[in-house]
Amino acid sequence: MNPALRSLLDRYQIKDAAIKVVGVGSVGTACWILLLLAGTNDPLFLQLKQATTSVLEPYAGKSEFSNHGQRVVNGYRIMQPASDIFLGWTTTKRGRDGYFRQLRDMKVKIEVESFRETEMMIYAGWCGHALALAHARSGHSAMISGYMGKSDTFDRAIENFATAYASQNEKDYDVFMQAITSGKLKAVYETEGKK
Repeated sequence: MNPALRSLLDRYQIKDAAIKVVGVGSVGTACWILLLLAGTNDPLFLQLKQATTSVLEPYAGKSEFSNHGQRVVNGYRIMQPASDIFLGWTTTKRGRDGYFRQLRDMKVKIEVESFRETEMMIYAGWCGHALALAHARSGHSAMISGYMGKSDTFDRAIENFATAYASQNEKDYDVFMQAITSGKLKAVYETEGKK
């Protein structure tokens, strides 16, 4: 760890921790929110997430990193060069690999459901461009470009995957709604503005 960051973190002590419910992509892994204090009015919130074996490992080979948290952090730093200064990895007392970062609950949601075709095409282009730039930083852009070639085979494969994925989401949602309608699954609706 860089000495300047170590000097900053040495001011803080862990005062509390809570388990956080993770998103769909992290189901089955542990996640904690840590409250650290350097003084009464000087809190720092960190998120510590468990990092497990990459789903690509059976196909791409074992990671060069012995700690799966370090593998995740390395990926973040490649794709987001100006990332969180607190981004780091650890092994817990129970032997789980993990990574931590500053907790910032400031997610912005683009209301894509309100988009017409024109806005959706523009937004999809922006997302694709940002993703392509991030992956181009991953080190092997020339090799990837050579592998993909000049045909549209990869483009069509991604399009087919995305269409099939969207279709599956719609089918899953229909099954979910049928389960609610039939009474097989109980749904609780929150009233807007109710506390």
